[in-house]
Order: sequence, then structure tokens, then C-alpha cells
Amino acid sequence: MSYTTCYYHIVFRTYRSEKTIPEEHERELYAYLYGIAKNLKCKTYRIGGMPDHIHIFASLPSTLPLSSFVQKIKTQSSKWLKTNHHFPDFHGWGHEYAGFSYSARERDMIVGYITRQREHHRQLTFSEEYRLFLEENGILIDERYFLHDI
Repeated sequence: MSYTTCYYHIVFRTYRSEKTIPEEHERELYAYLYGIAKNLKCKTYRIGGMPDHIHIFASLPSTLPLSSFVQKIKTQSSKWLKTNHHFPDFHGWGHEYAGFSYSARERDMIVGYITRQREHHRQLTFSEEYRLFLEENGILIDERYFLHDI
């Protein structure tokens, strides 16, 4: 038997960073995302966000690559959102995503960060937050593609 734990903080945005997730219906979306993750055998610790982006903190089974998880989450939720009358302006998810790995010791810190999204975004735009995540994790940013949807 193998023993693995892979904790990921995943961030993705709406198409063109449009504010298409109404605050009064965000929990409905989070519950749907939770269900997708559960069906993929993932343990979700926190889902949160703002009208233009989502944060998910989850552990993935060793058989599920991060890219596959994000693709399934975005594809399935996009189909659902486009047919849900609570999200009439939703046009899809942005092409990019960011995924950062963390240890079990850092779990409470990331959960807290996601919980306090409204507080963070009183001072930072999504673009600024995303840029900081990338820089803090040593990811070089190609400005030609940074937050661009074709």
C-alpha cells in the first residue's frame, strides 16, 4: 500500500475576469464544486472566492493529476452554470489556473486565507493577488499571456 497526500490551493477566474458569480448565489456554486470534487475522490477543505474568481483548497488522490482535476471542475461547473438561472451572465472560466502545493501544517493558514477573501479584496484586485501568488511561488510571468483570454 502507498501513502500519499497532495494538498493544493487552486485559483481560477471567470472568463475575462467578469464579475458573473453573484454573492447571493455563490454558496450554491461552492456546493456544486464540492460535489464534483467529492465524486473525484478528493477531500475539499475550503472553497471560496469573489464574483470574478474561485479558490479551492483540496487534497487529491495520487491517481488524479492536478491538471485533470482542474479540467473536470471547470468543464462540469461551466456546463451547470450556463444552465442555472442564478448565473445569467456567466460565459465560462478563464483559460488559466494556478495550483500551489502545501503541507498539512499549512492547511489552517490556507483555509483562513480563502475564508477571508472579501477582506483581502478590499486592498487587492484579483490581478494583484494572482500576480503575488505566482511571484511568491517562484513562477515567472510572461506578460503576453498574463490573465489573457483568447
